Amino acid sequence: MFSELGTAASTEEVARRAGLAVGTVFRHFPTKQDLVAAITEDRLARLLAQLDALDRTPGRGTALFTFFERMVEQAAMKRRVADLLDREGVEVGLADAVQRLDHAVERLLGHAHRAGTVARQVELPQVMALLTSLCQGALAGGWDAEQQARVLAIVFAGLRTPDDRRS
Repeated sequence: MFSELGTAASTEEVARRAGLAVGTVFRHFPTKQDLVAAITEDRLARLLAQLDALDRTPGRGTALFTFFERMVEQAAMKRRVADLLDREGVEVGLADAVQRLDHAVERLLGHAHRAGTVARQVELPQVMALLTSLCQGALAGGWDAEQQARVLAIVFAGLRTPDDRRS
């Protein structure tokens, strides 16, 4: 709903669309900031679950690229939610989640290094900087699928090993 209506979305409308009494929503989320924080925490939990699933796939050598694709796609679709977070001044306890995210991405990067799909000199800080930049670009630019694919192809070419770039 926040993606659709942005900051104009009311807690009352959330309750109505969820088929709940407004008092029920307010009991769990006294303010809109509390509701948005819970949504953000849920998204982080789902993101970490995606990373864990990718870490267990047979194609772990390319899982980092899959993760990049999913993140950019999600960022392009969630522009209004990011705007809402900024405008509402929502503070979510992100330190633990960011640390867990770093560790999970680092595992995918290790798989990619071992598989030879990402150059050995590529390290976690560069991967996180690229991922952050791509998501910000997708959020700000509202990239369509074609734009996402073109930008990701350029980034992936830069990440790949020299032998892998030629294929």
